[in-house]
Amino acid sequence: MTAPEPGTAPGCPVAHGGLPTGVPLTPLHGAAVADDPHGLYARLRARHGPVAPIELEPGVEAWLVLGYAELLELTRNEALFSKDSRRWRVPAEGRLAADSRLLPMTSWRPTLLNLDGAEHQRLRAAVADTLAQIDHRQLRETTEAAANDLIDSWGPDGTADLIAQYARALPLLVFTQLVGLPAEAGPHLVELISHFVDSGAESVRASAEFQAILVDLVRRRRAVPSADLTSWLLAHPAALTDEEAVHHLVVLMVAGNETSINWTGNTLRLLLTDRRFRATLTGGRLTVSDALEEVLWRDPPTQNFPGRWATTDTVLGGQYISAGDMLVLGLAAANADPAVQGAASAAQGSLGGNRAHLAWGAGRHVCPAQHPARIIVETAVETLLHRLPDLQLAVPPGELAWRPSPWSRALLGLPVLYSAFTPPRPPAPERTAWTPPPLPVDFALSPSGSTPSDATSTERTPGSGTPARRSRWSSLAGWWSGR
Repeated sequence: MTAPEPGTAPGCPVAHGGLPTGVPLTPLHGAAVADDPHGLYARLRARHGPVAPIELEPGVEAWLVLGYAELLELTRNEALFSKDSRRWRVPAEGRLAADSRLLPMTSWRPTLLNLDGAEHQRLRAAVADTLAQIDHRQLRETTEAAANDLIDSWGPDGTADLIAQYARALPLLVFTQLVGLPAEAGPHLVELISHFVDSGAESVRASAEFQAILVDLVRRRRAVPSADLTSWLLAHPAALTDEEAVHHLVVLMVAGNETSINWTGNTLRLLLTDRRFRATLTGGRLTVSDALEEVLWRDPPTQNFPGRWATTDTVLGGQYISAGDMLVLGLAAANADPAVQGAASAAQGSLGGNRAHLAWGAGRHVCPAQHPARIIVETAVETLLHRLPDLQLAVPPGELAWRPSPWSRALLGLPVLYSAFTPPRPPAPERTAWTPPPLPVDFALSPSGSTPSDATSTERTPGSGTPARRSRWSSLAGWWSGR
């Protein structure tokens, strides 16, 4: 690719780098990106082609890459498009406010997300090798145990909010254990992460508080290692500094948790609102794994991601890009590119097991945590459908609301109805009955963190009781449900 002269490519005359003058920048913030992102991306594509000028916040411009082929080029060409946000012209020109809501998602940090070349490979190896030490069987069992305890904690009226009481609670219950934080920290961590990935008013404060929690964790694990991700990361031959370890734990916790929450919620929404898909799933023609892939195509948990920064003047998708311009990865928009939507898939209305989507990114920076995230989400969905097979949406689909985040595709709530159940009742006083001896204290949670198989395989039906078991999971699950 050759660098053009300014004024020779579409979009000129230019201002603010390569962005065109006289063309209103479409906001990628607020209600517009939440209410109808698919319509927004389609309009941008029709007006500007595969690369469109946008506004990230008032006075802060960028490019949104909508084309599938263009996004692949963007992610595979480090020479032209760097991950180093220190190249960004906006803060260099003093146009990014000190309290900008974009800072938590765009500030440079010494992580695999912000580096290129050999240094990126060193840090990526540390993260990938650390994640590879996770026992997938134990992860599935731990997730299933936590999922069952959350379901058990719901009241007897047959109603629940699958976002607040399930999708938002479950991944952090698992991730806190993975990194070595106490499970009780989960609710507060969810709140902090949600603030700064939404680029909201509390994003800067939440980012600083979240990082302080992880600084303390790294110091403790440096002194006393344990069998967790933090200790494994510190022990890796890449010899990460404490600062590098903290920043990579931020990456793991935010990317892994936020992705799992949104992926779970969006999959459950698909199953509750798309009768065709629910029927094919219950009929055995598709699996939960197929549903997960469908969501990664339709409503990926991360719809846009910052970003790449142009290292020199160039052209992408017919637009003149200036050195220092920011380019946002339009993951959801690229998946919807008509050029990659096959006729057969469009006719069937389902992309099934097709994994050619860009929900995980592409190139050398493709997400390294996708396999653990898949296990958590698949287990979460399967456990819920097994326990409560008659789930129904409690409101019309059109009333479901989305968080106004430029980055995440996340529901605010997902209220459901299911068959009410009767809590366990003690035997009548006048009745004398043989009572089995009490179970050992450690029966509720085995050393591996899993529940006995029969405790997770019984469907909740009218008149059935919940096993009288308590564990650290169920105690925390009760907290999530306000009990």
